[in-house]
Amino acid sequence: MKDGFIKVAACTPEIQVADVDFNVDKTISQLEKCREEGVKVAVFPELCITGYTCQDLFFQNALLDKAMEGVVKIAKTTADSDMLVAVGVPVRANGKLYNCAAVIQDGEVRAFVPKTHLPNYNEFYEARHFAPYRGECAAIDLREYGQLEFIPPMEQTVFVCEEIPELVVGFELCEDLWVADPVSNYLAKAGATLICNLSASDEVIGKDSYRRQLVSNQSARLVAGYIYCSAGDGESTQDMVFSGHNIIAENGSILAESRLFENGITISEIDFKKLAFERRKISTYPASAEWDYSSKDSGFLDKDNISRERFSLEMGETALTRKFAKTPFIPSNQAERNERCHIILQMQSHGLMKRIAHTHSKTVVIGISGGLDSTLALLVCVMAMDLLKRPHTDIVAVTMPCFGTTKRTRSNAEILCDALGVTFREVDISKAVLQHFEDIGHDFNDHSVVFENGQARERTKVLMNIANQVSGMVVGTGDLSELALGWATYNGDHMSMYGVNASIPKTLVRHIVQYYGDTCTSDTLRDVLYDILDTPVSPELLPTDESGTEMTQKTEDLVGPYELHDFFLYYGIRWGFEPSKVKRLAKYAFEGDYPDEVIDKWLKTFYRRFFSQQFKRSCLPDGAKIGSVTLSPRGDWRMPSDAVAKLWLEDIDK
Repeated sequence: MKDGFIKVAACTPEIQVADVDFNVDKTISQLEKCREEGVKVAVFPELCITGYTCQDLFFQNALLDKAMEGVVKIAKTTADSDMLVAVGVPVRANGKLYNCAAVIQDGEVRAFVPKTHLPNYNEFYEARHFAPYRGECAAIDLREYGQLEFIPPMEQTVFVCEEIPELVVGFELCEDLWVADPVSNYLAKAGATLICNLSASDEVIGKDSYRRQLVSNQSARLVAGYIYCSAGDGESTQDMVFSGHNIIAENGSILAESRLFENGITISEIDFKKLAFERRKISTYPASAEWDYSSKDSGFLDKDNISRERFSLEMGETALTRKFAKTPFIPSNQAERNERCHIILQMQSHGLMKRIAHTHSKTVVIGISGGLDSTLALLVCVMAMDLLKRPHTDIVAVTMPCFGTTKRTRSNAEILCDALGVTFREVDISKAVLQHFEDIGHDFNDHSVVFENGQARERTKVLMNIANQVSGMVVGTGDLSELALGWATYNGDHMSMYGVNASIPKTLVRHIVQYYGDTCTSDTLRDVLYDILDTPVSPELLPTDESGTEMTQKTEDLVGPYELHDFFLYYGIRWGFEPSKVKRLAKYAFEGDYPDEVIDKWLKTFYRRFFSQQFKRSCLPDGAKIGSVTLSPRGDWRMPSDAVAKLWLEDIDK
């Protein structure tokens, strides 16, 4: 449970209709496997103790008594386990029969949670046998069935973990999710961060896709974990067939899913600290202590009918089985990735189009280096001009070679501009920079930050003055990863009149350029884009070798691999994870790619630079938010420029 991870399971055992002993044995067998895997919350299907398809056998006391004996037997097998378990069982109370989740822990049945919404349409006839829950409560005396020390209530309940306050578990049953106003809405408002659904959803064509979307959307809407556990093999096939479709979701993401028609156990880990962070961040998310449960919309689900019970879990480190992408900003599926790149290009170009139109700019001016960032920015400029139905010649692309410019990047810049039909200008800044060094008394052989920044600021001055000259606006090229690291010269490449890449991480920039190259119709354009993709990332501010072909400065050698920094940015900043947790996930995701000490080194670099370079982000040019992470001081990220990183750096080593 370290770092907020809790291992959970959706379990679909083989059953036999009305054979309680068989069903109980199969349930206990799966519980033993869950225990071996370190599962802390295990959910079984609706009415799994008897079978969902018993029909009028539910009127038989023999079946109902045996079901209660079975539940108590299952509970006793958990006496030496802290696992919270829910199984489906019919329960007699208040002179009626209820479809319930029996919640079990530490050798006892802790509560019976009744089903609220009973389907009585198409193939479903639950109202024939069961009563819907309408807020009534009852005490279920299990003494005659073998549970002597505790009389569990039947009522709507959430279970609060003593050791991990972020873990609050609520239960709904099948149709409770499918209605217009699901029970889980009220459970989440009462503080539940994990919704467990005991279901018996029969399979018809297309229903699995709808079910998956329903679970995903509900977990996202509630910012919650969601375990959906459905009945499978063994239910009666007289009129229906059940597939055992189990789904584990977290805030809209499907973490694990069973294959249809395969009974078994589906396991994953849900991050409850992550969910708690997101709920705190979303100001419109209701605070459970302040929510008015008695409003007219909540009906019988008021504050008096959602009780809170406490339960305890033994603390320990949860072994991770879920996947953490090395590149969290990039979809792993190629079709989805291509669609993402297409949409991003549309967002960037429409944002720039609006700014050009608003400022009545006759041109846009962009510094073009032959590198990835300026290439993407130039492609966005071209798309914006196409949207405005203006010629590409209204784009003034300026290459400004100096001491570190290689023949390859200089050539690629010119080929790219020619292929796109933009106005191309070359301004060699070497003489101007040398004059500046002479003016301020800087030795050319001193390749310190003055040497590098003097070139970067000269380039920005050239771009700004050309923009004045051609009644244009300067388009910035810096990306999100560079902004996070402060890898930009203050008032140099840090500054522009509109930054189109400001919300695009470096790892994603590469894929967008790749997508553009893959889909363009010009062989020349495609070839030069591919060569740019093969060129190492470099600011080219230190002199090249004598031939002018070899770079002597590569960014990732200096600040670290961008795939690591984007990983740190996503989990450390977007999700607010502690640095020690970010380190744990990085070592898990990049196992075999980087030694542990390398990850430690660059993680410390990330936090040191992220804190020390905030002053550059505090005065960023305008630029549209594209993804879930942005560092704009007017948008998602507001941080004092003089905050210190001590706490975060100490956490890495703890």
